[in-house]
Amino acid sequence: MNNEIRKQIRLKLLPLNRYIGVDRKDPIRFYRLPVIGRLYQRRIELCLEQLQGGDSILEIGFGSGVSFPNLAEMYRHIHGLDLTADVAPIAEMFAGMGINTDLRNGSVLEMPYADNQFDAVLLISILEHLQPDDQAKAFAEILRVLKPGGQLVYGVPVERPLMVFLFRLLGTDIRTHHFSTEDDVRQAAENAFGEGQITPLRGPLGLFGQVYQVGNFRKSQ
Repeated sequence: MNNEIRKQIRLKLLPLNRYIGVDRKDPIRFYRLPVIGRLYQRRIELCLEQLQGGDSILEIGFGSGVSFPNLAEMYRHIHGLDLTADVAPIAEMFAGMGINTDLRNGSVLEMPYADNQFDAVLLISILEHLQPDDQAKAFAEILRVLKPGGQLVYGVPVERPLMVFLFRLLGTDIRTHHFSTEDDVRQAAENAFGEGQITPLRGPLGLFGQVYQVGNFRKSQ
């Protein structure tokens, strides 16, 4: 995939008390914290910058819907699939902002959508939560629901000692939630889609090496 000059996107973050329908594990509570909050926002922006726009997009693991205001400027129809989000109040909240969505509960391993339905599929910090043995099934489902020529964009963390330490300070042990590495995810994506583009995100001020990776792949025509 050719490298392209992309416009830098700023996340259209709402006041945090506006977000509803998610449990206490949702990371939205971290978004205004110093340093780590900006990393949370930037990983979403980096994913959004890869998207080409079009008619319809499916976000898997949409959580609080933090990406929806940006996606609404790029796609006519926003669909979302999430294991635990309370879809009705989230959809109602965004509808009040003029952003209509089709949100459902379900798993990436067995999605309730037709073949060749979406122009793009987006997953931000979702695939690392799958077991390595489930990656092939997840990517087979993503491939199935994408239109020919459709785009997959995903983001996954690259664990570093600093990241693990910061999360422990926040009361979260990420090693109890992350089962697949960035290499597991990339290999599964390449097996399903062929060659793609990987864009790294580095830590604050470029320190600590890569802390996040964004994959950009296309379904063949």
